[in-house]
Amino acid sequence: MSAVVGTQVDSLLAGFAPVSLTEIQELADLQTRVDRKYVVPARVVAELLADQEGLRVLEIDGRRRFGYESVYFDTPSLEAYRSAAHGRRRRFKVRTRTYADSGECVVEVKVKGGRGETVKERLEYERSSAAALDPRARAFAEAVLVRARPDAQSVVEVLEPTLRTTYDRTTFVDPVAGTRLTCDSSLLCTLAGTQVLAGRSVPRRGAGAQGSASLGDQVVLESKSPGTATAVDRWLWARGHRPVSLSKYCVGLAALDDALPSNRWSRTLRRHVL
Repeated sequence: MSAVVGTQVDSLLAGFAPVSLTEIQELADLQTRVDRKYVVPARVVAELLADQEGLRVLEIDGRRRFGYESVYFDTPSLEAYRSAAHGRRRRFKVRTRTYADSGECVVEVKVKGGRGETVKERLEYERSSAAALDPRARAFAEAVLVRARPDAQSVVEVLEPTLRTTYDRTTFVDPVAGTRLTCDSSLLCTLAGTQVLAGRSVPRRGAGAQGSASLGDQVVLESKSPGTATAVDRWLWARGHRPVSLSKYCVGLAALDDALPSNRWSRTLRRHVL
């Protein structure tokens, strides 16, 4: 986010009433929900927030913008990525997530079964171990994955780090409608797996692999509702902004290695990724 627009957004944030994490869970728990994602210029976020007086913003220890870091893990053949790329019903995602401001770290495992059901579980983890999966984390991942994959053990034992993402997040809640909005800025994706070749560290993926990819001065907005369109959705639609297919892991990896299948995210890659 540019310095000028970033300052403008921060000044707008000061005008919103704060809400705690506990209150957000009470006001908009959203265990069953519809998510819509958008990629828009930072100036659009400033215009949007200026028109959304009813929102409240998550505040923790006086902070309203929080740093996130995620490391994603996949098999050597990138099974998690390819399952998503080809729209397979059975797919999974394993990552560590570090909350930079608090130092909290968790392992997250998300599994989608053949009937469309989704299971997402978390395990508290040591921040110093975020770039790898220790035996306890692998046992946890296997226990979650086995609900949808009979081959969970063989999958989990070969998981390795593939992508690292960092970004800043601000979270809003509409206490009347019971909906949420997250704003992710400064997204940066880098390859996490490397190998040493001829005495130097190089990307572990194919010849198309590059060093890093970002969204530049653009923001990922995600509206979360029980099903119907939110006030934010309608505001964006009225100005020509439509939902996009976006997985930070898949779009990031596709942007870094053009040899990977990426038709599912081609529009997002073409329009937004630098």
